[in-house]
Amino acid sequence: MQEYKNILVPVDGSATAENSLKRAVEIARRNNAHLDILNVIDLKQFTVNFGGVVDTSGDVVYQTFQDAEDYVNGLVKKVKEAGFEDIEPHIRYGSPRSVISKEFPADHNTDLIVMGPTGLNAVERVLVGAVTDYVIRLANCDVIIVH
Repeated sequence: MQEYKNILVPVDGSATAENSLKRAVEIARRNNAHLDILNVIDLKQFTVNFGGVVDTSGDVVYQTFQDAEDYVNGLVKKVKEAGFEDIEPHIRYGSPRSVISKEFPADHNTDLIVMGPTGLNAVERVLVGAVTDYVIRLANCDVIIVH
């Protein structure tokens, strides 16, 4: 039987991501594993049409980070209140595809990624579905998709 020690759950505010978190907590309990919750902020969402420049000095980027931090820390609090303590929040900037499939797992010795198949709304479902597909194909660890 496969044992996991470091489990990653990417979250984006969607119901499927939060269902994935519940499943990941169950798996982490059974395996006595560490759980990382990750929210990836894609700077492309801040791109303006004038030359594709990203305004990283603005309040919008800062507020987005604050909102992501509040969201992820709230999830950690709920998990800890439910009795699971070995959990850590993370927020990264970058391409969700590469951060989730390669960069974060390499930095944290992730051996399992637990994620949902889709995102928040119709457009994001297409994009996140593409992220999920990318992660399934390129991650160097096991990936569980929670429906």
